[in-house]
Amino acid sequence: MSDIKSTHDADLVTITIDRGGDGGKVTVDQLRDLASAFRAAGASDAKLIALRSTGDDFCRGRDPRRDQPSPHALAMRENVVKPILDVYDAISSAPQPTVCAVQGAAFGFGCALATACDLTIAAADARFSLPEMEKNLPPTLAISATMSRVAPKALTWLVYTMEEIDAQTAMQIGIVSRVVPAADLRAYTDKTLAALATRSREALAAVKEYMRVAPRMDPRGAADYGGSLLAAVLSSAKR
Repeated sequence: MSDIKSTHDADLVTITIDRGGDGGKVTVDQLRDLASAFRAAGASDAKLIALRSTGDDFCRGRDPRRDQPSPHALAMRENVVKPILDVYDAISSAPQPTVCAVQGAAFGFGCALATACDLTIAAADARFSLPEMEKNLPPTLAISATMSRVAPKALTWLVYTMEEIDAQTAMQIGIVSRVVPAADLRAYTDKTLAALATRSREALAAVKEYMRVAPRMDPRGAADYGGSLLAAVLSSAKR
């Protein structure tokens, strides 16, 4: 049975990393399950996707103990790199906003995963880091998932220094959307999801699509694209 759980309740799909006994660390097989769960959620009629984890920590990164041997670069890309990138792509490609709740440690892949989601609510005692350079591994995949959210100077500092930062700092640099007391994390996340669920699926999806595409466009193109998305939502609302 997979440690990646997915439940669909009315307007919400909840994906849970059920690896509390291992600090939320995920194997390559669980990365594949995670990507599949996000793709299935994206194809559903849900308005929102929530990401949670069990245990004291959100996700302390990857668990390499069951990685397949990769004797050359092509095998390494297929066995390790592709499953990670597929998770990031599945989150970005899902039309629904993704709302992530973070407790405890979010390190390495866990930090990138939390950053990649559209809204991230962190407990006040949550901690974030990109420690891959401790093993002389450049965290280019994590950078690819975070560089649209975090300022380059702040992101480069995290990568090179491997500094562990608190939730307030993570919010200041763009990893986190909101910080709440640890005891209130679940209730606050539930409240946020309930409020968002009162909005139309079309409006929610339009905002996500605009935020995904428009920052890379020139101002005139971004304005025109925004107008097209708004017109489509207004048209669908009249039917």
